Order: sequence, then structure tokens, then C-alpha cells
Amino acid sequence: MSYTIVETLREFWYKWRSSRVLILFIVFVALFLDNMLLTTVVPIIPDYLYRLQHPKGTIDDTYKFLAKNCSNREIFRNRNYFVRHPSEFRAVLATTCDWSVSWAMNKTEIENKQRTISLERENRWIGVMFASKAFVQLIVNPFVGPLTNRIGYSIPMFSGFVIMFVSTLTFALSKSFGLLFLARAIQGVGSACSSVSGLGMLADRYPDDEERGKAMGTALGGLALGVLVGPPFGGFMYEFVGKASPFLVLAALGLFDGLLQLTVLQPAVSSEPVEGASLRTLIKDPYILLAAGAISFGNVGIAMLEPSLPIWMMSTMGASEFQQGAAFLPASISYLIGTNLFGPMAHRIGRWLCCMIGMFLISVALVGVPMAKSIYGLIIPNGILGFAIGMVDSSMMPTMGYLVDIRHASVYGSVYAIADVAFCLGFAIGPAASGFIVQAVGFRGMLYIISFIGFCYAPLMFYLRNPPAKGEKMSLIMNENHNAFSYTRSKSLDNENGY
Repeated sequence: MSYTIVETLREFWYKWRSSRVLILFIVFVALFLDNMLLTTVVPIIPDYLYRLQHPKGTIDDTYKFLAKNCSNREIFRNRNYFVRHPSEFRAVLATTCDWSVSWAMNKTEIENKQRTISLERENRWIGVMFASKAFVQLIVNPFVGPLTNRIGYSIPMFSGFVIMFVSTLTFALSKSFGLLFLARAIQGVGSACSSVSGLGMLADRYPDDEERGKAMGTALGGLALGVLVGPPFGGFMYEFVGKASPFLVLAALGLFDGLLQLTVLQPAVSSEPVEGASLRTLIKDPYILLAAGAISFGNVGIAMLEPSLPIWMMSTMGASEFQQGAAFLPASISYLIGTNLFGPMAHRIGRWLCCMIGMFLISVALVGVPMAKSIYGLIIPNGILGFAIGMVDSSMMPTMGYLVDIRHASVYGSVYAIADVAFCLGFAIGPAASGFIVQAVGFRGMLYIISFIGFCYAPLMFYLRNPPAKGEKMSLIMNENHNAFSYTRSKSLDNENGY
């Protein structure tokens, strides 16, 4: 009796460990934590860096700031005197400088103006820091992809968790721009390991194209949920609890994911290394590059908004840290809906068509963002933006696996390294360039430029409508289509005959 129970439990254990649904859940959690950490810092970093650089914010500092920046020559020549005599400075400023008397006499408004200008100057460096994660991930991805072909997916996946855990703790403890930059860069290494091995594992476990689309859509839902929860969670915890609190919570959640991976995946070197197409061969494939380009251009707009939108909201709307984080909520919710809706649906109506429509919608949404006059005006354009990006990602991620199936060997580490590189290009170029572009042409001009680029790229998706297969892969597809047609035809004849 006891022997039977032990055997039953053992059988259940092995079945549970090998469950595809459980593997999907692990990848979902890994992507969720990665992207929650990615976006939690968005409403925190601008204000935190400002406080680090302006720890006192005294009234003398404010008058000195105005004296240096006012165009009146008398004030500039005597700025040190006016710092020591603020009442005389207010009188001169009210009568000779371009600012109004009421504004000049209002200390709060003066400090707000100083804060806005300082933040706009910091915009470039905040963008570079945000982009550091994507740049590091971009460098590491080409090594992770081939590595998974040699040793399997489990060890890179677990390594990603360990590195992400270290990055989260570094964020919690850092008190300088350098350490924050280091934490963001370390996250890029962990994210490369988790994303490439996780998506490759799903493509391997779900060989059927339609099932793979559903699984990818669900996994990308974890990404969407992380993006959804991250900004408001980070803004709320930072404003009401403290800077370290959101990162400590994420570290605790990361430990749960690590234990789950240890239990289910049991990281070990694969005993059967597989040979697939080399990374160079895949990069030369124009159809893979076309799909990868759609992922990059689909995400570069939201990547540019990450560092620039909070600062634009602070300067035009006077938004708080929580409001800056909440502004990304519509995009995150609609992205979650878009990925889960079009994961299975795109297979039926054509992934190329879903992606092309999504690219057009992204262009429209980006034009609408700077038209908002309040935080409520951002709901519709950000909602459309998130939904459209969900259409692009849930269409192109399975397409990358499908292109490898029909044109190369069905080994997925390298192709999802390319997909992740494409994703990272958007999130590397976007934040790094946004600050410089905003200074050159303004926030509105920046979004108009990227909207035009995406609009021009969208029609190229027509080339993915029916990508050619190679050699025996073409005959295999033809046989599968013939068998599917024969089965459908026989079923319709049975129905006509009343069977």
C-alpha cells in the first residue's frame, strides 16, 4: 500500500516537473519580475537624482540660481551680493528682470522653476542610465543564444535570476548616480539570460505554431504585467514608504522565482547539445531581420517616453511622482490585453497583418501624446500605444520561431537572441537619444519623428505574408497543408452526407 502511494507521488512529481504549463508559468514570472524592475525606477530616478544633487534647496541657492540665469546684467554682476541680501534682490528682480513681480516674490514658484530647468538638464543623463540596461543586454545576447544550444536552457535561466537578484539589491542600497547606473547595467546581463533562455524554452516545448503563439502571448503577458505594475508601484512606494522599499519587495519575489526554478528546472548541463543555424546565418536572413526590425521600431516609441514623459509631465502639468508612474498604466493595461488577444488570434488572421496594423496605430498614438493637457488626456493615446505594441510583439515573437522552423533548423536559442537584441535596440536607442532629441527639437518634435519612421516601416510587413521555405522544409509544409486540406474536405463531405 505504502509502496503504491510512493510510486504514485513519484509519478506525479515527474509529471508535474515536465508540465509545459509549469514551464510557461516560470517564464511568465521571470519576465514579470524583469520588467517590473525595469519600470519601477521610472518615476523614482528623476526625483531621487535631483534630491541627491540638491540636498538642501535653501532660499539662498534659489536666488543664486536666478541671479546666474537672469538676463539682466546688473543682477549677474552683483549676484554674490544679492545672495547675501535677498530682499534687495527681490526688489531689483521685480523691476528689471523679465519675470513677473508676483512670480519673483513667490519662493515656491521660483524653486519649482529651478527644479524644472535642472531636471531638463538631467534628462540626457537619466536617458543614458535607463538605456544602459538595454545596451548591456544587447552585448550579452549574442553569447547567450549559442550558449543555450550547447548547455541547454536551465542554467542560463537560473543565472538570470541570480544576476537579477543582485541588481535589485544594488538598486535598493545605492545612493549615487554611479551605483544606480551599475545596478541598471547588471540587470541587462540577467535580463539577457532570462529572456533568451525563457523564450527559447517555450519555442522548444510548444512546437505547434498555433500553440506556440498562445504560449508566447501568455508569456508576454508577464512582461506586460510587470510594465503595468512597475511605475505606479514604484511611485507609490517611493513617495509614501521610501526609495529602498520597492526594490526589497522585488527581491523577495525574486527569491520565490529562484526556488521555483531550482525545484522544477533543476539547472544542469544538457547531455544532448543541439546544432542549429549559426547566429551569422540567421542575421543574414532578410525575413528574420524584417521581423526583428518590427520589434525594434514597435518599442522605440515607448522607450523614448520612459525618461522624457515624466519630466514633460512635471514641467507642463506639475505631476507628482505617483502621477508620473500612473501615466503609464493605460499603456500597460492595453498591452496586457493586446498580447493575450492577438497571441492566438494573429495565427488565424495573419501575423504580418496584425503587425502592420499595430505599427500604424503606434504612429497615431505617438502623435496624440503631446496633445494632452492633463494626465487624463494621456489615457487614450497611451492606451492605443500599449495595445498596438502588444499586437506587434505577440505577432513577431512567434514569427521568429516559425521562420527558423521553415528556413533553418528548429533550434531557438540564437533566433530569440536576435529577437531580444531587436527589443533591446529599441530600449537602448530610445532612452539614450531621447534627451538629446528633446533638447534639439522638443518633446513634441521627438515623438513626431519616431512616429513618421514607424509609419514608413509598417508596409514592409507585407513581405512576411508568405515567407519562402527552404528545400525539404517547403515539401514538408506542402504535405502538412495537403493533409490539413484533405482532412477538412473529408469532414465537410461527411457533414454533407449526414455522417
